[in-house]
Amino acid sequence: MPGTNLTHDEARTRAALVSVESYRIDLDLTASETTFPTTTTVTFGCREPGAETFIDFVGVSVEEITLNGRSLDPSVHYADSRIALPDLAENNLLIVTATGGYTNTGEGLHRFVDPVDEEVYLYSQFEVPDSRRVFAVFEQPDLKATYEFVVTAPSHWRIVSNTPTPEPEPVREGVARWHFPVTQRFSSYISALVAGPYDVVTDSVTCRAGEIPLAIYCRKSLTPYLDAEDIFALTRQGFAWFEEEFDQPYPFTKYDQIFTPEYNAGAMENVGCVTIHEKYVFRSKPTEALVERRALTILHELAHMWFGDLVTMRWWNDLWLNESFAEWASTACQAEATRWSDAWTTFTAYEKDWAYRQDQLSSTHPIVADIRDLHDVFVNFDGITYAKGAAVLKQLVAYVGREHFREGVRAYFAAHAWGNTTLDDLLRELEAASGRDLRTWSRLWLETASVNILRPVLEVDAAGIITSAAIEQCALPGFDTLRPHRLAVGLYAVQGEALVRTHRFELDVDGPRTEVPQLLGMAQPDLLLVNDDDLAYAKVRLDERSAATALAHPRGFGDSLPRTIVLASLWDMTRDAELPARDFIEAVLATLPGESDSTLLTALLGQLTTAVYLYTDPAVREERRATVRERLWDLARTADPGSDAQLQLVSAATGLIAAGDDAATVLDLLSGAQVIDGLDVDFDVRWRLIIAAAAAGAIGPQEVEAERDREDTVTARERAATARAALPRADIRDDVWHDVLTRDLPNAVVESAGLGFTRLGAPRELLEAHVGRYHDALLGLLDLPSLTIAEAIARGFYPRGLANAELLAATDAWLEAHPDAPDLLRRVVRENRDPIARALAAQARDAVAPE
Repeated sequence: MPGTNLTHDEARTRAALVSVESYRIDLDLTASETTFPTTTTVTFGCREPGAETFIDFVGVSVEEITLNGRSLDPSVHYADSRIALPDLAENNLLIVTATGGYTNTGEGLHRFVDPVDEEVYLYSQFEVPDSRRVFAVFEQPDLKATYEFVVTAPSHWRIVSNTPTPEPEPVREGVARWHFPVTQRFSSYISALVAGPYDVVTDSVTCRAGEIPLAIYCRKSLTPYLDAEDIFALTRQGFAWFEEEFDQPYPFTKYDQIFTPEYNAGAMENVGCVTIHEKYVFRSKPTEALVERRALTILHELAHMWFGDLVTMRWWNDLWLNESFAEWASTACQAEATRWSDAWTTFTAYEKDWAYRQDQLSSTHPIVADIRDLHDVFVNFDGITYAKGAAVLKQLVAYVGREHFREGVRAYFAAHAWGNTTLDDLLRELEAASGRDLRTWSRLWLETASVNILRPVLEVDAAGIITSAAIEQCALPGFDTLRPHRLAVGLYAVQGEALVRTHRFELDVDGPRTEVPQLLGMAQPDLLLVNDDDLAYAKVRLDERSAATALAHPRGFGDSLPRTIVLASLWDMTRDAELPARDFIEAVLATLPGESDSTLLTALLGQLTTAVYLYTDPAVREERRATVRERLWDLARTADPGSDAQLQLVSAATGLIAAGDDAATVLDLLSGAQVIDGLDVDFDVRWRLIIAAAAAGAIGPQEVEAERDREDTVTARERAATARAALPRADIRDDVWHDVLTRDLPNAVVESAGLGFTRLGAPRELLEAHVGRYHDALLGLLDLPSLTIAEAIARGFYPRGLANAELLAATDAWLEAHPDAPDLLRRVVRENRDPIARALAAQARDAVAPE
């Protein structure tokens, strides 16, 4: 039996056979706390009357199936996720009456009870294949249709879907029915339903199609923290920029943004009904990095209304283009139309770092991946699909020119609005606009895996004049593809403590060696930066003089982007065991005072923590950790009171508290016995301190529970799950492990517990005790009802903090013993393993005494 999978071949066969006209979905949300009645009426055509196909449904049961007036026995025609439909007519009417089940895993129709007021909130999450958890559907993106939702629910609720919410009709006391207008044609994975007593703020935006209603929804208990005006202002900026950039009016009838609890992703681009993780409703003072991330997320989903919703991929092998384009477009919009003019710095610090890490795992794959079935889609929601794809699109913009890129994209939308497309359709329009042959470019960039290294090679005479200059390119071990790069080279001079750019030029780099005649006859600069402005996607190396300059003047750059590029190069060298962790740590500590770019600061502090715990020579790790932690506390005390930097430094310092540490500073900040001028120990800061105290063993489970009960919200429960799992006690860790394997815990609680359980700095003996049982449990994870939960456990409970040869050997032994384990599981295990091998090499490099 097929289980819940669907292959690409099956989807192609079905798309060739049927065309779908419409769905009517009748749902009753008043029947039960666990299930809901669902009736789907489908009209569809068949190109070969008499043929057979199937429709998808994943639920508790199917009660009735009626095809063209003929009753089909569910016990015969329904199995796993499929309802068999025999003897089709040219025009067909199908009615399926069934029972669906609510989830707490962020898949299908998620049900949440707010602990603050016991109110019930529902929201749908259908990408990739989960609209079938709510209604019977031909679950593939190229079978577009219209949707008509009819929803029975408590009368005090608000119901939101893809079209404007109608006035409800009374059904009985306390119950009403909402009959939504029919939608435009689009794919099932971007249909949506949100229901519950959400609060709402409304507004509108004037755009090419006229006045478009805007709304923002959140749970009642979050309303005091909702900064709706900022979100509306950003949304309007996005509308104006995207309509101009794409030369297409906003295609839908309204635009709602709903902040939802226990969400699995950042957000989802449902047509006119975008769901967003409610972490972006800030109940405490947020870092500017988090505010910027929210802005990027909002613009990313808005970009999808055109690229993804109006024009949609034919199959999931072009998922990368859907996500990468939205990532590129949202960053470009942010940089050009909002206050975040340094958005490309953030892109370099976060997105590209994610891409480089993902691309150097053993699971790396071409951007255009071979998506054979739905299981392949699940594992390819990764840094290559999102971040590398977006970085390569940025390179493509440089390669063809921004104006030509814009012209090609506009032609693409004009030609394919409301349709399904492939990558070739976009490339064809870009070739026509630019005159460039993109087939070779596509083959080298999109159809091959891994990343190249670019390094400058200079010869200099006795007077310091460059006599020979080239950029050498190589592939990583196991790969042989060399790619064309359009990039900039920057020359920087030390002027006092500053690094000032004196020259910049662009060139095309291709093959193993590219001569750079522009440099001949010039004095060797203090710092030569290959890939200045970060146009290319490549690992960049500094020549010896440039590296020394960078380490001596880490804050020399006045602009954040070159500073980020150089620090990213140093970080990459550390990860590759070319630069000792101690040198990177000192460079970061020298950079931190006065660093004003919030996202760069966030990235650097995260890298600093990783370098201390995973890349430092184990013989000096504890001493170095204590030293770095105290330096961070000192920096926090001397930072501008109440500043973004102060908040981040405190957070980073708490992350370097480990089991057995003296947690006096943390406890004093919690009690008020110690005060850091300007630091507000608000909800978020307080929980960071609680988690650190728990990890140190300075408090126990009773104190964690008491803190949770002080303000019993869903966020407090999730933070308490982290704190409890971080306690350095074997009995509690045993309970946590048992609970995530056997209890029906919400996805957010499982993920939160994992953060504490494998927190860096956990006692080595407790991590060692977990190695065997972790590997023993892996195969059983696939028996869990949710792949989302299975993956959260497999990734979140791997004892990476050990970072030693014994852990690597145990993981290698599991892989060797289970060659036939499902690809999805083996991939997760390999992706857990690879950073351990990298850490061991970095530790060995750090152990080499300085010359």
